Amino acid sequence: MAEEAAADVSSAGSSTQVALDYLQDEKTDGDMANLNLGELDLTTDEYILDEVDIHIQANLEDDLVKEALKTGVDLRQYSKQVEAELQRIEQASIKDYIKESQNIALLHNQITACDSILERMEGMLSGFQSDLSSISSEIQTLQQQSVSMNVRLKNRQAVRSHLSQLVDELVVPGAMISTILESPVTEQEFLEQLHELNNKINFAKELSFRETLACSDIQDIVDRLKLKAVSKIREFILQKIYSFRKPMTNYQIPQNTLLKYRFFYQFLLANERTVAKEIRDEYVDTMSKIYYSYFKSYSGRLLKVQYPYETLFRSQHYALLDNGCREFLFLSDFFMVTGNSALDLFNSIMGKTLSMFLKSMSTYVSDCYDSIAVFLCIHIILRFRAITAKRNIPALDKYWEAVLELLWPRFELILEMNIHSIRNTDPQKLGVLDTRPHYITRRYAEFSSAIVSINQTFPNERTHALLGQLQVEVENFVLKMAAEFPSRRDQLIFLINNYDMMLGVLMERAADDSKEVEGFQQLLLARTQEFIEEILSPPFGGMIAFVKEAEGLMEKGQLDRLKNEEARITQLVRGFSSSWKQSVESMSQDVMRSFTNFKNGTSIIQGALTQLIQYYHGFHKILNQPTFRSLAVRSELINLHHLMVEVKKHKPNF
Repeated sequence: MAEEAAADVSSAGSSTQVALDYLQDEKTDGDMANLNLGELDLTTDEYILDEVDIHIQANLEDDLVKEALKTGVDLRQYSKQVEAELQRIEQASIKDYIKESQNIALLHNQITACDSILERMEGMLSGFQSDLSSISSEIQTLQQQSVSMNVRLKNRQAVRSHLSQLVDELVVPGAMISTILESPVTEQEFLEQLHELNNKINFAKELSFRETLACSDIQDIVDRLKLKAVSKIREFILQKIYSFRKPMTNYQIPQNTLLKYRFFYQFLLANERTVAKEIRDEYVDTMSKIYYSYFKSYSGRLLKVQYPYETLFRSQHYALLDNGCREFLFLSDFFMVTGNSALDLFNSIMGKTLSMFLKSMSTYVSDCYDSIAVFLCIHIILRFRAITAKRNIPALDKYWEAVLELLWPRFELILEMNIHSIRNTDPQKLGVLDTRPHYITRRYAEFSSAIVSINQTFPNERTHALLGQLQVEVENFVLKMAAEFPSRRDQLIFLINNYDMMLGVLMERAADDSKEVEGFQQLLLARTQEFIEEILSPPFGGMIAFVKEAEGLMEKGQLDRLKNEEARITQLVRGFSSSWKQSVESMSQDVMRSFTNFKNGTSIIQGALTQLIQYYHGFHKILNQPTFRSLAVRSELINLHHLMVEVKKHKPNF
């Protein structure tokens, strides 16, 4: 480093000397040489005239030249001044260069040193650039190697996973062997190991399809464990099924136990179908006999009870509903059957019992004439069918339909027999008649109200149609019976009493807007109005006839035709005034004696008195017309308000 510094100083000194010599030569030459004006030299022949003109024009544009021309300065003298000034400036510049020669030499050396440093840096950067290009290729190679290693790692992991699973499935643990061979089937550990064994059996089957050689290593062990498990499961399930056969056994308890171990049957079904079929057949045979014996004994005991058949029918079928639904759910869950398979299995168990029920009902129905009992049985079946539909259990659907096919025709036959019986009844063969309600109409009312009230839960148009026919026949029967009375008054009393009785019975059980109730209400209203006119006619018939006649003439504007009826009017006014109280009293007593329903009798009396007041009000209105205003008898008319007050005293309260 010292040698290099000395060389740099020596070089700097020599360079400085060279610069000084150069500047000195320049100074000497400048002193000796004339001033070179360059392009301003007008003496040169190199310029053509056009160029001279251009330069002259350009110089004339100069600000200094313009100022000189303005002041009138001689250009030649001015040129000499400029030249002298330039020489002075040149001398000053030379002195400055000489003064700074050492710095310039030093700067020269520094620039040279920088060039060498930059040259070395350029070499270093070129080497670094080449190194970078080699590093980039190495990085790319490493990336390719990394990707390749990653692929190999994933492949190895995938192979390891499959191999690990294969090894796990191929290995039969000692715990599984000891548990399957020694533990009771009711232990949770046995059930867990049975699941594992089932998985290994399925895996071994899959490997055998792929012809995997490792499968043969465990096949013998797996087969032996399977046989042992099948044997223990078969013994356990058969013992549970045999326990159903013990007298007074609640078979629902062992059924619930079997449901806890439903996987046992699934294992048998998947691995030993002959044993699974044996268990299924044994269960079907056992439960078929149990249900048949149970329901046969239960039905026999019920029939010994002296009680209405429909009550016994409901008890039988409620027990059938309860046991049938539970059995169907058990079969579907334990034996893993659905759809038609579940229905077939259920019928194989309950078919004998259901046939016994249908045979018993067929025997009863063929000799039954109690239509109410049959109709109640129909609605019991309809209600139970709705329950099974709500529970989504179709097992008993065909049985319900079969029962209804037995009951509906019998009910319709009994109803038609009743209709024909009423239609063919001879009133003269029924003995002495009176105006009170007849026992046949009462029976009809009780029967019809019972049917209507039962039918409200599950309305049926077939029932409505038959009841409509029966109602028509009963109405005709009542009319035939009423025709046996000689007077219209007694006929109306008979009709009103019977209609009122039937309406009262129907309204106790049926809705107010039922067809039967509406029909009898209209009949009762019409006959009641006719009876009111009938009882008002004897005491007040003359006045009523006059009012109706006068009102008719008033509508036609011919009331003057009655102006000569003074004697008639006088008789009507005085007759009403003298006898109306006695007539109303007698009429009230007669009505109350005629009708068995005092409430209905009171309603008729009130209607009659209201009708009487309306007629008398019309009588007043007619006599107030101009045609009759001059009649003196008008002063004897009873005040209408006074009549209303007096009439209210005759209204009985019941």
